[in-house]
Amino acid sequence: MHASDLTDITLADARDGLAAKRFSAAELADAHVAAVAAGRSLNAFITETPDQARAMAAESDRRIAAGEARPLEGIPLAIKDLFCTEGVLTTAASHILDGFRPAYESTVTANLWRAGAVMLGKANLDEFAMGSSNMTSYHGAVENPWRRQGDNRPLTPGGSSGGSAAAVAARMALGATGTDTGGSIRQPASFCGIVGIKPTYGRCSRWGIVAFASSLDQAGPMARTVRDTAILLGQMAGHDPKDSTSVDLPVPDFEKALDQGVRGLRIGIPREYRIEGTPPEIEALWQQGIAWLKDAGAEPVEISLPHARHALPTYYIIAPAEASSNLARYDGVRFGLRVPGQTLDEMYENTRAAGFGAEVKRRVLIGTYVLSAGYYDAYYLKAQRVRARIVEDFRNAFEKVDAILTPTAPSAAFGLGDKMDDPIAMYLNDIFTVTANLAGLPGLSVPGGLSAEGLPLGLQVLGRAFDEETVLRVGHAIERAAGFTAKPASVGGAA
Repeated sequence: MHASDLTDITLADARDGLAAKRFSAAELADAHVAAVAAGRSLNAFITETPDQARAMAAESDRRIAAGEARPLEGIPLAIKDLFCTEGVLTTAASHILDGFRPAYESTVTANLWRAGAVMLGKANLDEFAMGSSNMTSYHGAVENPWRRQGDNRPLTPGGSSGGSAAAVAARMALGATGTDTGGSIRQPASFCGIVGIKPTYGRCSRWGIVAFASSLDQAGPMARTVRDTAILLGQMAGHDPKDSTSVDLPVPDFEKALDQGVRGLRIGIPREYRIEGTPPEIEALWQQGIAWLKDAGAEPVEISLPHARHALPTYYIIAPAEASSNLARYDGVRFGLRVPGQTLDEMYENTRAAGFGAEVKRRVLIGTYVLSAGYYDAYYLKAQRVRARIVEDFRNAFEKVDAILTPTAPSAAFGLGDKMDDPIAMYLNDIFTVTANLAGLPGLSVPGGLSAEGLPLGLQVLGRAFDEETVLRVGHAIERAAGFTAKPASVGGAA
């Protein structure tokens, strides 16, 4: 097979091709290493690991030849640079972690390597995963491989997992890891025309992932099809005694669930997600998604999530509060950057002033403020009470329905640098996604169609806790109905 053919196949096809010995893991790795090098203008990777990729692929070929292939044998992946990788630079896209090479491996990546996957490198992201555009990275913005029709100006890939999404969409990797705190897997998946799932909180271990907001962060996979995403999730998930929030439940065969169809399922349509000012094409796609599921035998049911309108302000109190606590460890003493000062306090101040970017500083200051003595009850405790109400809304909804369908994002990808001077406009990108993080529920984004300007638009499926199987089934039904085969022009799509 030609190298470009090897980068344009699905992860499932690559798995089957390797098993049938139609090509080798070394050929697959070389094709993707070359694609990563050719696509450097997108800035999707902070660190490339071609030598490691080739060494892992050689081991995969040895295992395949010996009849000892593992579930992801020889599959090349991009790893968001928030996952600690032993001996490989891990920066969280921040200057403050310059030079940090962990002496340990995150549980999720260890699971992937144990399953035979191959590492292509560490993908770019918003600094400490704080952002919805991938503009806050110390290593520079990531460009979306998609362009508006007749307009070559660069667009955001979304954030914070923008490097992961761009790498998968641009055919540099067959799949990628992402993390999702308020929509950071699903919104970039929507902007880049790929699939991404945030699993239930506790489904994937958080151990060895650089923390942003501990009660909201969850790792998940990104790939080009629902099947590929299901395959990856099956290997990433599992109980981890090193993470006290990891849930001791068996991991289902997510791929097997896809073919069960959606006949008889009740799909909730929350009336509160009809938000004033939503572009007509987002509303039209949502209606189209409802029609597709109806045609597949599911029943749409209007539901109410009355506290959804409070989700964004609640999120932007809880997430910065947890961030200010988590980021206190970056002080110039133990790892990463150190900017000397006359006193210990001055060293802390100098290191943090130089090491953190503007968005991280903004969130740390907001978080410290809402946790401070005079404001803790007024802000943080109130936000926790509203969060409990949001959880209750979903619990009531799932007594009536099996899954919920909404748009993923309120727009298609916007221009690089747009909204940067208006943090509130940027935060509104998370309006459809944050509720799933506050409630700890699984959420999937699947491409549903193209905007009038030829850019991908995603539909979001939310499900009950630990019912990723139903979420994936519904996503698979939408994927089949949508028949989304569009590609960025840079990889052979229509210009």
